[in-house]
Amino acid sequence: MHTFIHRLRPVIAAASLLTATISWGAIESHDLTIRGSDAIFLAGRTDVVIPAASDAWTTGSHLIRHPGPTPEEIQESMPSFINVAAGDVIRVLDPASGGINFFNGFGPPFFGPAGSTTGGSDLTSLDGISGYKGPQGALAGVFLNDDIPNGAVAPGTLDFTGALADAGSLTPLLGQVFYIGSGVTSAAAFKQFIAPTGATRLFFAIPDGFGFGGAPGAYDDNDGAYRIVVGINQLPVPEADTYAMLALGLGALVMVARRRRTL
Repeated sequence: MHTFIHRLRPVIAAASLLTATISWGAIESHDLTIRGSDAIFLAGRTDVVIPAASDAWTTGSHLIRHPGPTPEEIQESMPSFINVAAGDVIRVLDPASGGINFFNGFGPPFFGPAGSTTGGSDLTSLDGISGYKGPQGALAGVFLNDDIPNGAVAPGTLDFTGALADAGSLTPLLGQVFYIGSGVTSAAAFKQFIAPTGATRLFFAIPDGFGFGGAPGAYDDNDGAYRIVVGINQLPVPEADTYAMLALGLGALVMVARRRRTL
């Protein structure tokens, strides 16, 4: 018996190490729906009252609308957010899905969370929220602190028309709009976003404007929605090769046990 246990020790140790390195669940996860009317430039703006869809914005800096009624008559909406702390790692857990139509008339066409491929968007900043440069109408995010961003100086605009859109990890500044898209890189890895110093909230919404350029706005004809699942400080789900190694280790245990019974 002593010899049998001695033979098993290396295998047991290997199996224990494998199981110890696997994370089986999220510390905190969020299933989010982002509507076509959710304006990234209204993130944190508890100081504004959105007028009825048939009325015009008349006070302060604001989003621009179509000069006349649209078929949808959509009223812009405040984006949803999750609470975060500086240094938190927000990881995509499930690829973003759904579609939004950004043009007059109910869809189709609907464009997915990665945005329209017909051209790029280049929008200016609004108060303390930066501009946006990247795929048109894509799912985007912005980190903020607890302050209303109307008095802050907007940070520089990040350029997501190139390689940055495929970055697996990103740490944007407070108030700096960033591209999320499908939440998955071209290498099939889930993206992660690290909360900067001072961050307390992460907002998810859409960057839009007339022709996807210039001043933010033109949300009043958007219909549809995106959906994404994100986790806060969740360790990666075990990959296929990790499961395979664990299976080999457990298989070795079985083989040793069988040999012991035949001796």
